[in-house]
Amino acid sequence: MSENKVRLAIAPIGWTNDDLPELGGEIPFEQCVSEMALAGYEGSEVGNKYPKDTAVLNKALSLRGLTICNAWFSSFLTTRDYAEVEKDFIAHRDYLYAAGARVIGASEQGHSIQGRQDLSIFDAKPVFTDGEWKRLCEGLDRLGERAAEKGMRLTFHHHMGTGVQTAAEIDRLMEGTDPELLGLLYDTGHLVFSGDDHLAVLRKWKGRIRHVHLKDVRLQVLDRARKERLSFLAAVKAGAFTVPGDGGVDFVPVFDELKKAGYAGWWVVEAEQDPAKANPLEYAMKARAYIRGKAGI
Repeated sequence: MSENKVRLAIAPIGWTNDDLPELGGEIPFEQCVSEMALAGYEGSEVGNKYPKDTAVLNKALSLRGLTICNAWFSSFLTTRDYAEVEKDFIAHRDYLYAAGARVIGASEQGHSIQGRQDLSIFDAKPVFTDGEWKRLCEGLDRLGERAAEKGMRLTFHHHMGTGVQTAAEIDRLMEGTDPELLGLLYDTGHLVFSGDDHLAVLRKWKGRIRHVHLKDVRLQVLDRARKERLSFLAAVKAGAFTVPGDGGVDFVPVFDELKKAGYAGWWVVEAEQDPAKANPLEYAMKARAYIRGKAGI
């Protein structure tokens, strides 16, 4: 696996959390990106404190040798008119393009409970109807066409608390969409959290994977979350996620499978934690050393 095929980024969610603004609320954007660079990363995803003016953003990143690789897009294809979603998507696409990214990560938020702290992530996840699946798959293909207009690639981010969470739901989405228009954003942590075999999903859909999130899981916290029927965000605050090398996931088989598949693109370290409990720079450096040691990157 060579440096020119795989590039390493880190998400700002370990510094400041978009879903839980109180986590890292005091940490400024400049500290976040400076510590990313100091820890040895070359890319970042976009967080809620990042400048909306791409000229300002790009200057701050270039000073630190960083570039934007992707940013979350909330699609509502199952619950809103397609035209409304497309309008938001085009604005998001153009912002990302100007920031240097060529990947867009969409997650379907129609009926999502990931932000609901009053609902158990294990008992209340949405299940789409056949009609909603049709709207989702057709809509994603159309958004993929809009991405391709700028030479960009649309990927789909399976996520806890949404209608595309499980391996079976990922299968249905991939089978219902055009491989040329939609790729998979593969996230180790969400598959482990959902109780699925993350390596089986990787092996089955490795030809469609165009962006990777490396998220580790503290299995003892996950067990507690299951027993206590916690919400997703309550599990996050309890410390369910951490960086590669600090939890219960063995990433060596993940790295090996991606290598065998000839994966080319970004690997993104992503671990939403409370920065008051898990120093972001320390954990970013821990993940960087682990990936260097286990994958040679």
